[in-house]
Amino acid sequence: MQEKPASTVLLNAKRIVVKVGSSLVTNEGRGLDAQAIGQWCQQLAVLVKGGREVIMVSSGAIAEGMKRLGWATRPSAIHELQAAAAVGQMGLVQVYESQLRENGVGSAQVLLTHADLADRERYLNARSTLLSLLQFGVVPVINENDTVVNDEIKFGDNDTLGALVANLVDADALVILTDQKGLYSADPRKDPAARFIHEAKAGDPALEAMAGGAGSSLGKGGMITKILAAKRAAGSGASTVIAWGREPNALIRLSQGEAIGTLLVAQTAKSQARKRWIADHLQLRGAVTVDAGAAAKVRDEGKSLLPIGMTSVQGEFSRGDVIAIRDSQGTEVARGLANYSSMEARLICRTPSSEFEKLLGYTGEAEMIHRTNLVLTG
Repeated sequence: MQEKPASTVLLNAKRIVVKVGSSLVTNEGRGLDAQAIGQWCQQLAVLVKGGREVIMVSSGAIAEGMKRLGWATRPSAIHELQAAAAVGQMGLVQVYESQLRENGVGSAQVLLTHADLADRERYLNARSTLLSLLQFGVVPVINENDTVVNDEIKFGDNDTLGALVANLVDADALVILTDQKGLYSADPRKDPAARFIHEAKAGDPALEAMAGGAGSSLGKGGMITKILAAKRAAGSGASTVIAWGREPNALIRLSQGEAIGTLLVAQTAKSQARKRWIADHLQLRGAVTVDAGAAAKVRDEGKSLLPIGMTSVQGEFSRGDVIAIRDSQGTEVARGLANYSSMEARLICRTPSSEFEKLLGYTGEAEMIHRTNLVLTG
């Protein structure tokens, strides 16, 4: 694959996920740093008004909750951490909402857990919501839903969440803002010979080894999580920049093609990644048989599958499951992610989208399988 020059990766990025960590959004643990968040919101507004689609993944809820509850030290009990997250999330959202509104941009709160992105139906629902918000010019502010989970508070990190969100929305780039200038060959605080890495290939095993390995204490909660997040994001074709969050106008300058921080370039093209993921990694749960016209549109024209072209439904599946598309001879033409369950699909077979609300009680997607969620196999 032809690699993109470093200067064009962010310059040409239309959809960007920005992740900012606790060390940057808080005043050394004493609640939220409204001034710092305001500076990022100014930059986000510039990007949105310039035609970019931006999602912010932000930490900071627990630290803000501790401040509001008057706690001087971080508790160890899970229920107390969850309480702090619930209280602090109010403040986190308030700051982002007010700062973005002052800059003429709308905002929305989205709380996710890893379970939301592992379940296919919830995954598609989250994806649809986020894409709709981006279409409306709104900046979604995402955080882990620490109030209802245990392991995410104890072991989770928002670097991973940022990568999962980048995959979820097919982002062009992931920007991880941190308290470091970027990635070094060794810890510059301990090794004066440490070399700054301006650019590397995302997923290069040498990067993980350099950061101490995925299981090392050196990397726990540090640079290794960012390297692994870049590797994960690269799986769907998103390149990652790791940069210092206090760098003046870093987001704007990156979007203008300036080389800031460390760029980890994805080696997988976006157009390939999602197709390969659907084809190779998901289990078929059922199938729909289609008429000759629908089969031709899917196979020869790259169109989405519309229910009006379906003649029958096989198996029992849910929204978000992978199903096969078969022609009248039983030959598999393609496979993809179903927008409707098997029960719903049987109701809307041979039916135009204008009739969906009457049959289903609600208006959903016009397509049974959208072309972006479909891969040809026949």
